[in-house]
Amino acid sequence: MSWTINYLPEAAADRDKLDGSVKAQVRKGIQKVAENPLPKAEGGYGNPLGNIGGANLTGLYKIKFRDIGIRVVYGLKREGKTMTIVVISMREDNKVYTEAKKRREKHSI
Repeated sequence: MSWTINYLPEAAADRDKLDGSVKAQVRKGIQKVAENPLPKAEGGYGNPLGNIGGANLTGLYKIKFRDIGIRVVYGLKREGKTMTIVVISMREDNKVYTEAKKRREKHSI
């Protein structure tokens, strides 16, 4: 059973800015991970984040799209089985993670 996927408003804007074919790949990847977004240690697809470039992202997870250079950062609410997309961005240095930290603080994720 898939988890419910929610997007922060900023993440929805990130998604909408993507080119058509890239957008389709990202959407498909997110839907696949939503089938079991738990950490890999628990049998899921989640790649846990920790401290990256001075940003404490513990409790958040990432999806890497290596071929297109996109990173998706998401959080989980286990009680309601909700996966919240925090940021969708190109992997430019640690920009995606810096943005994830800002959005996490703003939205209390």
